Amino acid sequence: MTDELVEGDTLEVTVGAPAHGGHCVARLGGEHGRVVFVRHALPGERVTVEITEVHRGYLRADAIEIHEASPERVTAPCAYAKADGCGGCDLQHVSDAGQLGWKTAVVHETLRRIGGMTQDQVSGVRVQRLPGGLLGWRSRVRYAVDAADRPGLLKHRSHEVVAIDRCLIAHPYVQELDVLSRRWPDTDAVATVASSGGDVSVLTTGHAGDDDWRAASPIEGPAEVREVAAGRDWTVPAAGFWQVHPAAADTLVGAVLEMLEPAPGETAWDLYGGAGLFAGALAERTGARVTLVESAFSGAAAARANLADLPLVEVVEAKVERALRRRRVTGPVDVVVLDPPRSGAGAEVVRAIAAAGPRAVAYVACDPAALGRDIGTFAELGWTATEVRAYDCFPMTRHIECVALLTPTR
Repeated sequence: MTDELVEGDTLEVTVGAPAHGGHCVARLGGEHGRVVFVRHALPGERVTVEITEVHRGYLRADAIEIHEASPERVTAPCAYAKADGCGGCDLQHVSDAGQLGWKTAVVHETLRRIGGMTQDQVSGVRVQRLPGGLLGWRSRVRYAVDAADRPGLLKHRSHEVVAIDRCLIAHPYVQELDVLSRRWPDTDAVATVASSGGDVSVLTTGHAGDDDWRAASPIEGPAEVREVAAGRDWTVPAAGFWQVHPAAADTLVGAVLEMLEPAPGETAWDLYGGAGLFAGALAERTGARVTLVESAFSGAAAARANLADLPLVEVVEAKVERALRRRRVTGPVDVVVLDPPRSGAGAEVVRAIAAAGPRAVAYVACDPAALGRDIGTFAELGWTATEVRAYDCFPMTRHIECVALLTPTR
């Protein structure tokens, strides 16, 4: 009886399609049976799994023995990428081509199911590989510190730290640091940064699981680092936000400009604008007013400094929904770029953008499910996702970056 399963039980399953979240879907008892979300497996494989979580409507499990392997299965290069190991990489057991196919399938399924897009709308979307390989790309790595003061990475869906001696997806400059060979008393987490401008910094913080690193303290290297992207030099706080793949910033700026085709004289909004990457590119292309909205003080300050040579760029330090609600940002506006956090923009922001009447919106998304929800809201308001591009900015992991072009249909 599947209702009697508990954590630690094992069973044999045949694995189905990949799903958003870094796992594949298996079912117990046929097509409509209880769902099992299986990590470390591939579609079509027959595996033995160990139950890791039991919920009312589904189970979570790790594949611990492979009976019939997929042709796309490879040996994970990292010894920590396994069941009950590091949770940072979801797809190290998948070939290069297999990872792109996996992520493409996830984008298609998610945008259809959540975004309401048709098969015809998503059929042409293919996740594209960025320059560089599968390893040595991550320019910002955060290590948690365990009770024995050892740095490492967290297990999947856990606060338990796996002490490691090397992270293979980390940038070579990060791997050369001695962070992992040291003990870190009175520290909950250590962050490392290797910028595209050649700077390397190490920071500490008391909040290992917190995405807000504005309070992190540099202990080695500069507090501000130089990044190079979109034909400009950028100075950003080492603890601030920047794309973690060295090629991501140029790739995403190129996609946004190609999709929006901003013309001279067109006004623009850059929402969730960070240090000003998209605002700078838009201002140089249009020569007209660009309004950037960023809630983090450090990000807004960096945008003002980085774009000081572009006097038509206005930086508004505020939460986007509040700035729109209180009319700190007002129309008319011709084009909009929004690059929200993983949770997405949300209905309030989408409605305010649509009400401003731009001719086009470029939505940069690091989560296809959040993108799908917001595309659904745009659709309710009479907008269409006319193009979607997807990029593998996070090799070996489940994460995918998408850029969607939205235009009003009425």
